[in-house]
Amino acid sequence: MTIDFFSAFVVGLLGAGHCLGMCGGITSMLTSAVPKSNSSMRWLYSLCYNLGRISSYSLIGAIAGFTGSLAIKSLGVPLTILQVIASVFLILLGLYIGQWFMLLTKIESVGKVIWKYISPITKHVIPVNSAPKALILGALWGWLPCGLVYSTLTWSLASGSAISGALIMLGFGLGTMPALMAFAIGTTTINQLFKKPVFRQVMGFLLICYGFYGLNIAYGVMF
Repeated sequence: MTIDFFSAFVVGLLGAGHCLGMCGGITSMLTSAVPKSNSSMRWLYSLCYNLGRISSYSLIGAIAGFTGSLAIKSLGVPLTILQVIASVFLILLGLYIGQWFMLLTKIESVGKVIWKYISPITKHVIPVNSAPKALILGALWGWLPCGLVYSTLTWSLASGSAISGALIMLGFGLGTMPALMAFAIGTTTINQLFKKPVFRQVMGFLLICYGFYGLNIAYGVMF
């Protein structure tokens, strides 16, 4: 479980460039009304937003982990099959991050069914002028359709329990946090790095390698 948590954290770090594209706008909006001189308030709003977002990730991970445990115990689905699926999705994620093969955009469209019911609620907490509003907005934004999130959720599905699934998504969420926090408070150097095509391609390649590593482990268990 420790390895899965750390691995999910690394996936979050590697996917930081994609996170800035998906959530960078909303994180910058959080602090747009706060004077730059009030750095403590900018940090607070950004922190609350990210905590809300990560809480939703953990909840979704728990649901996926519980679903996976039911599939294993009730339907007899082999755990290694779920692990293979998780590894394949990690490879697809690497191709997606590197912008070589964008199949995950098709999968993102599935989440739009849920998002169309959640997105109108966000209007009730905008503009964000308090920490509780930032927390609620983050919790709602955690349900935004995202190929990076869905790929990591397959790990939760293969984890075999709700607790393990939640911890995996917690690790992933914490991995995405540094880039978004830096973006919110106006740290330009790290943002410019994440946006470079070469950086995205290197991160994508590392994710693909990790996916094949997972497939190799699953193959060893099956054969």
